[in-house]
Amino acid sequence: MLPLLLASASPRRREMLERVGVPLEVRPADVDESPKPGEDPAAYVARIAHDKAIAVSRHPGQWTLAADTTVTIDGAILGKAESDAEAADMLRRLAGRVHQVITAFTILGEGRHDETVRKDGLVTSDVVFVPMTELLIADYVDSGEWKGKAGAYAIQGIGAALVREVRGSVTNVIGLPLVEVLEALHAVGAPSARLAHGVAQ
Repeated sequence: MLPLLLASASPRRREMLERVGVPLEVRPADVDESPKPGEDPAAYVARIAHDKAIAVSRHPGQWTLAADTTVTIDGAILGKAESDAEAADMLRRLAGRVHQVITAFTILGEGRHDETVRKDGLVTSDVVFVPMTELLIADYVDSGEWKGKAGAYAIQGIGAALVREVRGSVTNVIGLPLVEVLEALHAVGAPSARLAHGVAQ
């Protein structure tokens, strides 16, 4: 079986899948990730995940996995901050409150009779932030860890110090709901986890 084609440039998604032994080929998708005016956060990530899945070319018989993650609070989409000031504004908005991290994923491939098979998933986790002083916000922004991260933080890094609680999938907050993705890959017959072949960290 050909390796799973991961349509993502995220090192975190690649690391999680490789760690549990999923054979991978990485080919990032180049799509416009701009939200549409008034677009619901869940609909937004589902659309982007599907667009990524169909944007990459794969070999016959190869399965593709694409995903997209966003942070949302009060119905707003908090994407990747473009500046220190924007990152600080996002963190002020999240401080001391509960927000949601939503990841959508799409799996595309061929079934036993060469028909196109598509499986979609959507996972939401609640994240509770600690209250944050302006000094703490400035200190985290100065770290630069927020760059390229939805919501301007990384729970797998020093941003863990900002998170009091996660309700739901923790790996979803990192960028890929691992259990749900592995279940979906197995269900459609795509390459899935082989724990004995995983990459030790």
